[in-house]
Amino acid sequence: MTVNLATARTLLFVPGHKPELFAKAAASEADGFIADLEDAVAPEDKTRARQVALEGLDLTPGLIRINAAGTPWHDDDLDAVAGRRGVLGVILPKAEDLKEVRRVARRLAGVPLLLLVESARGVRDATDLAMLRGVTRLCFGSLDYALDTGIEARSDLEDELLHARSTLVMASRAAGLPGPIDGVVPDFRNEELLTARTRRAFDLGFRGKLCIHPSQVGVVHRAIMPGDEEIAWAHKIVDGAGDLQGAAVQVDGEMVDRPVLLKAREILQRANF
Repeated sequence: MTVNLATARTLLFVPGHKPELFAKAAASEADGFIADLEDAVAPEDKTRARQVALEGLDLTPGLIRINAAGTPWHDDDLDAVAGRRGVLGVILPKAEDLKEVRRVARRLAGVPLLLLVESARGVRDATDLAMLRGVTRLCFGSLDYALDTGIEARSDLEDELLHARSTLVMASRAAGLPGPIDGVVPDFRNEELLTARTRRAFDLGFRGKLCIHPSQVGVVHRAIMPGDEEIAWAHKIVDGAGDLQGAAVQVDGEMVDRPVLLKAREILQRANF
C-alpha cells in the first residue's frame, strides 16, 4: 500500500497490537491506515504492541501513531520506527512543544511526520509547529482538545471548536501544507452525524478525516464528493474560461477571474479522485 499524505482524505486507525487487521485495513476504501500504539493499547501491553505492530507493518506498510513525548514508551517508539521500511509516516500525538517536535522530526530523518494537535498550547502554537522542517500535515485531536480546554462541544457541527479548527487551517496554509485532517467521530454507527461534521470541516478548509471504523470511510468520501450541480458549474467555468491569464472573462453571464477558475478546477479534481 502506498499513501499520498498530501491528498489523503481518510486515515483509518487500527489497534497496533492486532496486525492481523492491517491487510484488511490496507484493502479497504481508506487512503491509508494507522497502526495505533497510543489510545488503542493498554500500558502493560505497550512494549509487545510495538514489536508486533512493526512486524505487521513490514508485511503491510502503513502509518503508525507512537506514544506522546514524556511518556515511558516515547523514546523507545522513536528508536524502533526510525528507518523502518514499513513505516510510511508517523503520527505524533499531543504535539504542542516546539522543541520536542523538532527533536522528533530530526530523529525520524525524513520519515513523514503528522502532528496531532490536541491541546490549547498546540492550537496556540500551530503556525510555528506547522512550519517545522519534516512536518507533513496537521491533524486535529478534537476530543482531547475539548477536554483540555473545558469546552463542551454539544452541537452536532461542534461550532464550539470553530476557532481551533480555523486556526489549524490557517496554520497549514501559511506553512504551505495541505489542508489538515479532522478528528474522529466516536459514534461510528451515526452516518448522519459523520456526514454533517465531515462537510462542515471540509467547508472550513480541512481536507481529510480520521476514522476509527472501516464503515466510516465510505461515508466520508461521499460527504466530500461534489454534487452534480457543482460539477456541472465547474465544467462550465473551465470550458468557458480556458487558460485564463489574469484578465477576467464572462462565462454564461458570470464574471470569472483566476480564483473562480482555480475553484472550479479543484471541484473537478475532487470529483475525479
